[in-house]
Amino acid sequence: MKRITKPLLVKQSTIAAAGLGVFAAKQFRKGEIIGEYTGEVVLEDEAFEKHAESEMDYLFDLGNGYVIDPANDSNPIKYINHSCNPNCESDQDGERIFIHAIRTIKSGEELFYDYSLEPGDDDEDRYTCMCGAENCTGTLKEN
Repeated sequence: MKRITKPLLVKQSTIAAAGLGVFAAKQFRKGEIIGEYTGEVVLEDEAFEKHAESEMDYLFDLGNGYVIDPANDSNPIKYINHSCNPNCESDQDGERIFIHAIRTIKSGEELFYDYSLEPGDDDEDRYTCMCGAENCTGTLKEN
């Protein structure tokens, strides 16, 4: 399986509470694929159990009872943070997730996509958005 790898830099996010973030090391054109969200495809329950004690789990929900768990994967895509004003979005192709630019992204700019997490009865504090965008909804959950 071929991985799409573009120049990306992982460093401290511009969102203070976010920890690490991903920055473009080159300009990306609107529609250009930035990379693939890679890792092990596992059952959602198995992944939640495995990461129950971790603060950040980086799981990407495939919507079919499975998630991509990038815990043992060095791909920087897992560090792209959420924003209510994103410059990227994710596209699913079966069990593969691709991140592409939704507008021109300049070299040095931090990458963001809207997580749009499924609403549930989980701990609400875990899903509080702190992106700081003017249009911030206050949640990482789908509205």
